[in-house]
Amino acid sequence: MSHLTPATGSGRTLVIQVPCHNEEEVLPRVLADLPRALPGIDRIVTLVIDDGSTDRTVEVARAHGAEVVRLPVNRGLARAFLTGLDRAVALGADIVVNTDGDHQYRGEDIAKLVQPVLEGRADLVVGTRPVAEIASFSPLKKLLQRLGSWATRVASGTTVEDAPSGFRAMNREAAMRLHVFNRYTYTVETIIQAGRKGMRVLSVPVGVNPVTRPSRLVKGSGSYVMRQLNVMVRVFMTYKPFRFFAIPGTVLGALGTALLLRFLWFYATDGGRGHVQSVIIGALLAGAGLFLAAIGLLADLIAVNRQLLEDVEWRVRRMEDRGRERAP
Repeated sequence: MSHLTPATGSGRTLVIQVPCHNEEEVLPRVLADLPRALPGIDRIVTLVIDDGSTDRTVEVARAHGAEVVRLPVNRGLARAFLTGLDRAVALGADIVVNTDGDHQYRGEDIAKLVQPVLEGRADLVVGTRPVAEIASFSPLKKLLQRLGSWATRVASGTTVEDAPSGFRAMNREAAMRLHVFNRYTYTVETIIQAGRKGMRVLSVPVGVNPVTRPSRLVKGSGSYVMRQLNVMVRVFMTYKPFRFFAIPGTVLGALGTALLLRFLWFYATDGGRGHVQSVIIGALLAGAGLFLAAIGLLADLIAVNRQLLEDVEWRVRRMEDRGRERAP
C-alpha cells in the first residue's frame, strides 16, 4: 500500500476506501488487515477519507502508506463516502471497495466482494453480515435490520439481504453514477439508486470482527429507529414521490367521497337534516386528497428532472474519464 498516481495502463486498479473520524487507535489494525494483493488485480491503493478528525488519524494513515483525503470539518459518513468515490475515480480505480474505520469488517473478505465485479456479474456487491449471530446487536436492532432490508428490497427491486452493511464493492461506472442526498448514511440510498438505475446488485456473506468501540451512528434503539425511519421516508419521497403522496391522497379522497355520498343519500331520503358535518368533513378530506395527488404529480416531475440531470452529469463524467484515458 502506497501513494499511487492514476493508472494509465490496462491493469486493473482496486481502491479500498476507509472513511474515518477520530480512528487513530483502531485504524492501524484496519490498514494492516487489508490485502496487499488479489487475483485479477494489478494495483491496490488504500484511501483514507478523514472526516474532520481532531486526533492523529491523518498521521497514522500516512505512516501506513495510505492516500489521504481530508475534509476540513466533520461532514458525516455519507459525504465522506462520496468524497472517497470521487477521489477513487481520479486515482484510476476500476473497482472501489468501501470498508469501515472501526474494523467491523474483515480484510480477507474483500476478495469475496471483488470477485463478482471482476467476473462482470455485478456492478455493486454488498457484504451480508451474520446479523443473527452478532452478540452486540440487541433483538430489537436485529428485527429493525431485517425490516429495513426488506423495505430496501421492495423499493430497489434487488435481493440485498443486509441493506445497512457498509462493506461493499462496485465497479468504476457505479462509483461515478451513485449520489447521496442524506447526510446520515449512504447504505440504503445507494442500493435503491443502483436498483432503479438498472445496475446488477449482488450480496455475498462476510464475517465481522469483535466490536472495537460503541457505534457513533447509533446512540440507542430509539435513535436508531428514528434515523432509519427518517432515511426510509426521505428515500421514498425522493425515488417514488408520486406513490408516496398519491397513496395517502387516494385514501383521504375516498373517505371524503364516501362522506359526501353519505350526505347525498340522506339528503335524497330525508332532506339531509342533521348531516351537514358529513359535507364539511367530506369536503376537507376530498380537498386534502386532491392536494396530495397534485403534490405527487409535481414531485414526480421534479424527480424526472433530477434523473435527467444525474444522467447528464454521468455522461459528462464519462466523457472526461475517456479524455483522461486518451491523454498521453
